[in-house]
Amino acid sequence: MTLKDFFHRDRFALLAGIELLEAGDGKAKSRMLVTEHHLNGGDVCQGGALFTLADLTFAAAVNSHGRLTVSTTSNISFFRPVPLGSWVFAEAQELVDHHRLPYAEVRLTDKQGRLVALFTSSGYRKDTPLDTTDE
Repeated sequence: MTLKDFFHRDRFALLAGIELLEAGDGKAKSRMLVTEHHLNGGDVCQGGALFTLADLTFAAAVNSHGRLTVSTTSNISFFRPVPLGSWVFAEAQELVDHHRLPYAEVRLTDKQGRLVALFTSSGYRKDTPLDTTDE
């Protein structure tokens, strides 16, 4: 099973329409098309949907080392609204590859490359191996 296969089992992210594009070596990329079910009362993408996109991308990056890693703290800052029909892209980069406490940043951008939100998270790397292979 590849890392993409493993995250294809993330039913909440799939329900949100998130597509993991690539993952490996402490990095990951994903995307989401903003549809009607992502909108908040102000008719722009709800913050929780953007958080889910960032969180899945974080998870793919930090789990790329083959050990189950879970988030311990996360923070997100929102910079611009995302309207219906827009693509949002997420790119995660592990900044600290600690054997137990990794830390990563996820940049969410729109199709024009403008920063939509910035997500940071630390994790806890368990002893549980992931049965994944490189793609």
